[in-house]
Amino acid sequence: MSQLIVRKLIVDERNELFDAQGMKYAEFPSEYARIREFSSALLEECPERFREGTLLEQQVSEIIKNAVKHGNKSDPAKRVRVWYDLRRRVRLIVEDEGEGFLELDDWNAFLVRRQTALHNQDFDEFLQLASWKGKNSTPDDGGNSLIAALEYWNGGMVFNAARNKVGVVRWYSNGSA
Repeated sequence: MSQLIVRKLIVDERNELFDAQGMKYAEFPSEYARIREFSSALLEECPERFREGTLLEQQVSEIIKNAVKHGNKSDPAKRVRVWYDLRRRVRLIVEDEGEGFLELDDWNAFLVRRQTALHNQDFDEFLQLASWKGKNSTPDDGGNSLIAALEYWNGGMVFNAARNKVGVVRWYSNGSA
């Protein structure tokens, strides 16, 4: 059987993904109904070769949605700050004014159990771990967008120490990197 490769969310305040030098900056109010509008605005200048249909916009929207919904509790007086670079790859830093992803360690433990069940082909256990519900989850939350994000952001996904800022990067291997 192949070796299990565990992917998790990490906290690393000094990670290079938080270096915003040379990046563009945008700031948005925490208005849930406008998340797609904000994502589209960020990606206006994005090269077509990075877009992958609507997948990139969906991933950017999910990160902004988490900042608006979970971080800022959809309070339009609170801001979401975004630094972004779309030149050789897609790189974002998204920060909210919330108290941070306090359940990150619990989510990571869930993810490790889920990955282990899949690796061991324990499909009964894997189905029990289909979605993650934390104490602050709403009925429409399931943690699956974070699982997809870990797969999508192939160059890394890292949180700051306060866990209210995330840095992500997606590299492309089609000669554009």
